[in-house]
Amino acid sequence: MSRLSARLLSSLGLNRDFHELTLAQRVRISQAPLVITVTLLCIIFATLLPEILARPLFQTGLVLLALITVATAVVPWDRLWYPSYWILPILDFAAIGYLYAGSQGLATGIYLLAIFPVFWLAWSRVSAIGARILSFLGPLAIVWNPVIASDLPVTGQRLAAPILGPLVTLAVAVTVSVMRQDMAAQQAALGEKDKLLENALNQSTERSELLDVVLNAIDVGVLVVNANGNAVHKNEHMDALDDRLRPQGMKHTQEQDLLFFGADRTTALPAEQRPIARAIRGETFQDVLIWAGPAGDQLALSCSARVLRNDHGFNGAVIAFKDITALADALRAKEDFVSNVSHELRTPLTSIIGYLDLAEEEAEHLGLIGTIPHAVSVAQRNSERLLRLVSDLLTAASGSVALDPRPVCLNELVSAGLRSSSPRAAAGGVELVSACTPGLSVQADPVRLAQVLDNLLSNAIKYSPDGGMVTVSAWSDGGGTFLEVRDTGMGMSEEDQRELFTKFFRTGAVRQAGIPGAGLGLAISKNIVEAHGGTISLVSAPGEGSTFTVCLPKSVALPVGSADRNASA
Repeated sequence: MSRLSARLLSSLGLNRDFHELTLAQRVRISQAPLVITVTLLCIIFATLLPEILARPLFQTGLVLLALITVATAVVPWDRLWYPSYWILPILDFAAIGYLYAGSQGLATGIYLLAIFPVFWLAWSRVSAIGARILSFLGPLAIVWNPVIASDLPVTGQRLAAPILGPLVTLAVAVTVSVMRQDMAAQQAALGEKDKLLENALNQSTERSELLDVVLNAIDVGVLVVNANGNAVHKNEHMDALDDRLRPQGMKHTQEQDLLFFGADRTTALPAEQRPIARAIRGETFQDVLIWAGPAGDQLALSCSARVLRNDHGFNGAVIAFKDITALADALRAKEDFVSNVSHELRTPLTSIIGYLDLAEEEAEHLGLIGTIPHAVSVAQRNSERLLRLVSDLLTAASGSVALDPRPVCLNELVSAGLRSSSPRAAAGGVELVSACTPGLSVQADPVRLAQVLDNLLSNAIKYSPDGGMVTVSAWSDGGGTFLEVRDTGMGMSEEDQRELFTKFFRTGAVRQAGIPGAGLGLAISKNIVEAHGGTISLVSAPGEGSTFTVCLPKSVALPVGSADRNASA
């Protein structure tokens, strides 16, 4: 609706578009321009040409126009057959004809009033063809009536002289009807778009409400920030976290004001290392542990972030904060328990093994035979196994590895490892094969590296329950020195491989087969290799065996504190 139309309708007390009005309202509004124009003409004629108003034909036209106008107001057009209102513009042609005939000789151009009913007919939705016919015949009757009704003979010249007016009104009717049809089509298209937009808005609102319900139902704080780091959405759990992490007495804070601490739980986390700051730099991270909250009431939060991008690049980020305080406390309690129990077990086990060694020596010296020497040997073997397990638990609990690097001959290391593992391999029907480059050496801790090899060989033999072959290879190239243990045993799935170096992890197939183990060997081996500055990798497939490859650098950097320990030793 144009501004002019809006103002006109508003002046009449109507605040809707014309097509949204009732038929009775549209009829009254359509009649109004003609009535207003004739009223203004009468005022002008009363001042300048009062004799026109005294003519009977002109008065008849005014009376007829007044009756038509009253009919627009009193007749319930909404209840009648819809096209019945066309009688009004047709009668307007008659009223205009009387006004035109009554103004002959004194005023010209009265027939131009016919343009108002022409607009009315052409704009209606009854019949475009009928409107065009009436828009030509109505004005034609107006201009020909004086010619036919006069005493002068009717000639072609007299009939052709006023024909331009009806032709113009016909052109106007065609133009208006075409415009109406085009606007109706546009209106219909806009109506469809409005429906689509309304449906899209309703769906968006429903999804937004559903998202709020889902986010508020989870016990994870979710925060959405824009490209500037300003919060644009957060769930109820995030609001609660904000209140808890905010310094006492502060109501409005930025991220740098929140109580975020590092792993020691006392050093404030630098502003550039805080989750939002990292996220708006475009970083994506997962399960980053930070401590948050006032001293004595701190939370362990696992933070994750995902970046939002659009066609223009970075557009914000979604950051999740999960409270894992209970899990962190449980892990710390578990590590403390393992460490304490391991320490308590190590001393008596060492004593037991020592006395078993003495008993075995005395049995040999006395030449004892029978079950006693065998029982002592079994007890000693299982005690040593238990001591190794306790040592593994201690290593896993401490999380650190002390190194004493020195030149190590890999050929001797592999030979010693194969000799140590040969009884277990023979018992399981596994063939051990060495394929090492002669004269190969590496700078490493010989005890720790032997522990890695022993763990890898032990696993290779243990997880080849049906026999097979275990091959140990060693070589060197420009990238470092490599030690590889390959078996033809059970193998494992990709899912198991992702968790294999986790403490206490054991595959489902191993548990189902009842193969003993604590799930610490590979985790400890990984720590040892990484302490040397190297890497350990795995290639495996179910039923096709596994290949573990250790890569060690040419030189080994001591972990902090190792040199001091070695010097003090």
